[in-house]
Amino acid sequence: MDEPAPLTPLDPAYVKVLRIVATLVALPPLAGAAVLEYARLLPIGAIFLAVFLVILYAILIVPARRYARWGYDAGADRLRITRGYLFHHDTVVPFGRIQHIDVDQGPIERRYDLATLSVHTAGNHNSTVTLPGLLHADALALRETIRAHIKQAQG
Repeated sequence: MDEPAPLTPLDPAYVKVLRIVATLVALPPLAGAAVLEYARLLPIGAIFLAVFLVILYAILIVPARRYARWGYDAGADRLRITRGYLFHHDTVVPFGRIQHIDVDQGPIERRYDLATLSVHTAGNHNSTVTLPGLLHADALALRETIRAHIKQAQG
């Protein structure tokens, strides 16, 4: 059995993107905790401190751990993506099954020159596989590599 190829990590700037997104998601619960704190339902600091510590963990620790668990390999005839720690996912998409490929950028990704590669395959179950945290130029190059391979296989 062949040894799997070493995985390429995502761009390190993806950790910053994950932290910014986590901060934006954390603002409403933090505001809610402040309102509950103001209502003095529990001793001073009990609600806000607990919520603040959970949010701090989600912003400082979780993004780095998520980043460390992602990797990909674009082989000669397939794309392999691995992610996850407790729930590990190892997805292999043969180039011959790909219907179309998207390169997406949100405003935060654009700020860090990152993009998400989305590969759409035939079928319903897991028909879209995404690979976030790529440099925009790398995502475009990977899209063109896959497209060229598909074109070569068809023609």
